[in-house]
Amino acid sequence: MKFGSCPVQADQYCSELINNTFYHHKQVDYLAKGGDTMNAVTELLGCRYPIIQGAMGVICNPELVAAVSEAGGLGLLATAFAEDPEVLRNQIRDTKQLTNKPFGCNLFVMNPLAQEFSKVLAEEDIRTVTVSGGSPKALIPLLHDLGIKVVVVAPTVEGAKGAEALGADAIVAEGAESGGVQGFKGVSTIVLVPAVVDAVKIPVIAAGGIVDSRGYKAALALGAEGVQMGTRFIATKECVAHSLYKQTIVDSSETGTGLVSMGRFQIRALRTPLAERLIKNTEAPRPGFTGKVMEEAWIAGGLDVGLLPAGQVAGLISGIPSVEDIIQEMIS
Repeated sequence: MKFGSCPVQADQYCSELINNTFYHHKQVDYLAKGGDTMNAVTELLGCRYPIIQGAMGVICNPELVAAVSEAGGLGLLATAFAEDPEVLRNQIRDTKQLTNKPFGCNLFVMNPLAQEFSKVLAEEDIRTVTVSGGSPKALIPLLHDLGIKVVVVAPTVEGAKGAEALGADAIVAEGAESGGVQGFKGVSTIVLVPAVVDAVKIPVIAAGGIVDSRGYKAALALGAEGVQMGTRFIATKECVAHSLYKQTIVDSSETGTGLVSMGRFQIRALRTPLAERLIKNTEAPRPGFTGKVMEEAWIAGGLDVGLLPAGQVAGLISGIPSVEDIIQEMIS
């Protein structure tokens, strides 16, 4: 911006810049310290802190989900590999036995039962859903008609803008550092989040590369109003994941994950011997990406049966604390 020879114009611009910068940093500092005044995300989700536990296939057990909600965040059940609406109903009821705080559920678009799951969620009074794994076009109007708020996970600005146009209530801007299913046009969180914030008017939640208070504050500074974490919540006391899965995360370095091509998509996973073989030999048969395989690998500890998804933040994880300890560190 050019001011020419007008010092008044320059002074006004500098004053506005200083005031806006001061306000933004005060807001970041307040939210990062766990202020109880609602921001857009906590008001939308009904939780104390704008911290969401990401959906993680077969290891979003009721104990983990309830612990996140009890600690002030929003726990999520997962349906990517679910095959029976009644099993989902039982998981919801089991979680309600452990907490009276709000919790939600993730709907995976590629699961053909996603619309049927939506009806179960409404019947069980679940009021917040995240949608991932494909276009939310069919699910957003259905969920809204059922009285459910919809947060769409988007890995690109185009996807975020499209979700907003379809009526999404908020966006999870998920960077390529994150674990699990990935596309082939990944963008880092530090680039994606401010780009999405600039492109949409609805609240933005940052995901990918966030593990502690440093990442939480950084996400807020980038313009996000909350965060979603997955890998960090695997390595917790409450998660049902096998101890070998958790310890592999703890033992990992910042280069300890890799992208494994599965054909139409990739998976960011820990560099186990299985993952290393698949990365080096792209022609080798891929392990099944099914609930049964995931249970054998993630819960039973069959590290050579299936991939172990994890984000690059695995390299920052050095212990297996409680969910409460993780959230308290983030907002302290």
